[in-house]
Amino acid sequence: MAERKHSFREFWPFYLSQHLNPICRALHYAGTLTAVGLLLLFLISGEWFKVPLAILPGYSFAWIGHFGFEGNRPATFKYPLWSFRADFVMLWCFLTGKLSLELSQPDVQGNWPVQK
Repeated sequence: MAERKHSFREFWPFYLSQHLNPICRALHYAGTLTAVGLLLLFLISGEWFKVPLAILPGYSFAWIGHFGFEGNRPATFKYPLWSFRADFVMLWCFLTGKLSLELSQPDVQGNWPVQK
């Protein structure tokens, strides 16, 4: 069994290794952006009671990506808070053009990622 991650710095390379499929990543981006859009819509419209519904597209899109394209179990099942944070970090890296560099880095144990 894999060793438990004790920091986000240690978790981040693992998270990336679970998101090598570009379709899975694209579904994450779509889900995260949709969730943020719904959150803003609900807050601006004063429909506070709907705010929890904003997370549904984020997780739905991501889980379709993992089970349908990546072929692995979402990291959020074991690391829910770090996975939530990492979704936004991955999206930011994608939007700023830094994701390919992040995906090419070795993990904290010095293992190079296996590209799909």
